Amino acid sequence: MCGIVGYVGHRPALDVVLGGLRRMEYRGYDSAGVAVLDGAGALTVERKAGRLANLEGRLDEVGREHFGGTAGMGHTRWATHGAPIDRNSHPHRDASQRVAVVHNGIIENFAALRAELEADGVEMASDTDTETAAHLVARAYTEGDTKGDLTASVAAVCRRLEGAFTLVVTHADHPDTIVAARRSSPLVVGVGDGEHFVASDVAAFIEHTREAVELGQDQLVVITREGYEVLDFHGDAAQAKPFTVDWDLSAAEKGGHEYFMLKEIEEQPEALANTLRGHFESGRIILDEQRISDQDLRDVDKVFVVACGSAYHSGLVAKYAIEHWTRLPVEVELASEFRYRDPVLDRDTLVVAVSQSGETADTLEAVRHAREQKARVLAVCNTNGAQIPRESDAVLYTHAGPEIGVASTKAFLAQIAANYLVGLALAQARGTKYPDEVAREFAELEAMPAAVQKVLSTVEQVRDLGRRIADSKAVLFLGRHVGFPVALEGALKLKELAYMHAEGFAAGELKHGPIALIEDGLPVVVVMPSPKGRAVLHSKLVSNISEIQARGARTIVIAEEGDETVRPFADELIEVPAVPTLLQPLVSTVPLQVLAAEIARTRGYDVDKPRNLAKSVTVE
Repeated sequence: MCGIVGYVGHRPALDVVLGGLRRMEYRGYDSAGVAVLDGAGALTVERKAGRLANLEGRLDEVGREHFGGTAGMGHTRWATHGAPIDRNSHPHRDASQRVAVVHNGIIENFAALRAELEADGVEMASDTDTETAAHLVARAYTEGDTKGDLTASVAAVCRRLEGAFTLVVTHADHPDTIVAARRSSPLVVGVGDGEHFVASDVAAFIEHTREAVELGQDQLVVITREGYEVLDFHGDAAQAKPFTVDWDLSAAEKGGHEYFMLKEIEEQPEALANTLRGHFESGRIILDEQRISDQDLRDVDKVFVVACGSAYHSGLVAKYAIEHWTRLPVEVELASEFRYRDPVLDRDTLVVAVSQSGETADTLEAVRHAREQKARVLAVCNTNGAQIPRESDAVLYTHAGPEIGVASTKAFLAQIAANYLVGLALAQARGTKYPDEVAREFAELEAMPAAVQKVLSTVEQVRDLGRRIADSKAVLFLGRHVGFPVALEGALKLKELAYMHAEGFAAGELKHGPIALIEDGLPVVVVMPSPKGRAVLHSKLVSNISEIQARGARTIVIAEEGDETVRPFADELIEVPAVPTLLQPLVSTVPLQVLAAEIARTRGYDVDKPRNLAKSVTVE
């Protein structure tokens, strides 16, 4: 959540900062602000509640010529402490107006720090935790051993802060310098020619450079035109890992689509292919980073999948495959609940942590809890160098490319595919599948991009359906076996995008309560299993459809091509390619994504930026 960009170089800083904030709007925010150093001792700040367009309108009013300078920073805030109003928007300044700070995350001990400052006579201008950091940096800069040393002042303040945070600090006395620090919150450095950047996301500077540096935990960086220096919070030199971003600006632009989400739905065949590419060599499943031996994998006697939101649903799908292929028990946990219920873990437990951003706070804390209990951790992630992969024993990157739409689409399908690779890697190490069986399963996975492309070529019917049911007050989703997590994901998409009441159920539970919700005209989406692969479940679901149809529901059935037995029970039939049972979620999810997007568009909502949501949730 939130977005930060800082710049020191030779370009007009305001243009660079605003461009970076635009490319990070997908992260979710409710206010925006900028600070520019003019090089002559002036620090100019403007901020505004609401969308970035509000800030730009305000800049036009006051005159952008007042924001001249080649060093500056900007922020899009998601309110945590204090309402989303102008005075709580970032950047925040100290009483002298010489120090400016932007901040992601939560300073957990801010109340004690604020009380300390107020006792010293400091008057607070906002309700935020962030403002305390600005006053603390200003005080450290004017007093004691750190006097006049901006970097040392920031480091000293960071040592006092508790919680997860990214801080970016400027000072009018240092117009060519920005200092930034991180703890359990994303921050990367962009390395250009005579210019350097700091940002929450490489998207902020991808227009200018693809060369980046990932910072470690409790590190700070000082950027100038000439270069950058990485230190720890005690001021000692620290190591950081350079990397090259493997996508360019065009991947983060709409490419002629009305919404990023529509573009990303269409990119799913490519995302799947990229996730699979390079992970099967010489007859073996290969992970991207593996600091865990095959013997360790052979010793695994239990698997936990921990994740949030759509990633959690990908884990529910993975459970069916991993248990089937490895005969290991698999538990799928919401990361926000995992460490609080005291799960039973030991060195023979494998925890699979699934996170698109690799910075999801709940999932990161679950990883840390698992490591404390000596469990092995394998990360499934879409973001190179993020914190969760850094703290894991093995990593499988999904390589889905940037996902700008807040509601996950291509990242979700890529996570399912990656989770299947994890299952095959376990089966391979444990010998529960012979090499030819692993090769056959991988070959079936390789056929899935083409199957998804076929679904995409036939979704106009789904769009039309979305327009026709957009006025419904609720939609229910039913599934069995791997269709149950798909039903959950379909309901989540509709809630996220169209703000409709939507629920996903295991169809077998229908008679245990949910059937009471059925009323005349209620749309009910049913994800059918194959009549060949799961014949018993298929017949049971046909019975479920018959029951709800008899009570007046409008049945919308997703079934594989050629399944004529279900046609009489479907008011709307959506056909998908026939694929192996375990892989069906990769094709049956796509119509549900399209349906949710079309309903949201028809209702007049912004598909890319659903209200109250953020792309990367970096606080618990």
